[in-house]
Amino acid sequence: MTDHEKSVLEGLIDRTVTFAGETVVVKRGEYMNHSMLLIEGFMLRTIEADGKEAIVGLQVPGDFVDLHAFALKRLDHDLKAVGRVTVGYVPHERLQQVMLEEPHLARLFWFSTLLDASIHREWIRKVGQLRAMGKVAHFICEIWYRLRMVELGKEAGFQTPFSQIHLANMCGMSTIHVSRTMKDLREAGMMEFRRGRVIIHDGEKLKKIASFDPAYLYGEGGLEVGHALDLGADERALAK
Repeated sequence: MTDHEKSVLEGLIDRTVTFAGETVVVKRGEYMNHSMLLIEGFMLRTIEADGKEAIVGLQVPGDFVDLHAFALKRLDHDLKAVGRVTVGYVPHERLQQVMLEEPHLARLFWFSTLLDASIHREWIRKVGQLRAMGKVAHFICEIWYRLRMVELGKEAGFQTPFSQIHLANMCGMSTIHVSRTMKDLREAGMMEFRRGRVIIHDGEKLKKIASFDPAYLYGEGGLEVGHALDLGADERALAK
């Protein structure tokens, strides 16, 4: 994205709104005349059926969380903010103008929706084919990689607002099973998860057990996710 395109993108935002806690921002089926750019925090795509909620997607800062709504006008899922979240609202008429005047930027918007689809396909594979440890490790590797792509994650780990309940939902596991799996990953010297904080000890081993290949994220080359890391004092303090 060029500096000009970045300026155009920033100019598309009509207003910003900050949410706190766990908040449903968009309900399934609502008519929408805007889309949202995630500026800060994490958002989830969720579907509720028979009183049960399934997490079917995760968005990180820099993502358009509902660009699909530009074409569809309604979503087939809810959008939920978790923790402190700031979004920028982009009216659809401004997106329409970009489609006419900025063809390369319009192509990048299209790319973002295709990337969402690629991530969804990998989630299906993860849940359907991997064992418990591989599922959890794959989720950790993905979010770690995605945050580093937008210069928010560190080699030693990252902070999330998620609990083991969230992780269990994303991985199609019970909370008890996730807790045991986290213990196994910690005892194997790969990672720790404490109150939402992920501390990476051996990224290469974590990637291997997750069968993690970041090609589906279409990031730029040269980003290697992890080696055995020597944590600094700050990171060790976070692990306590």
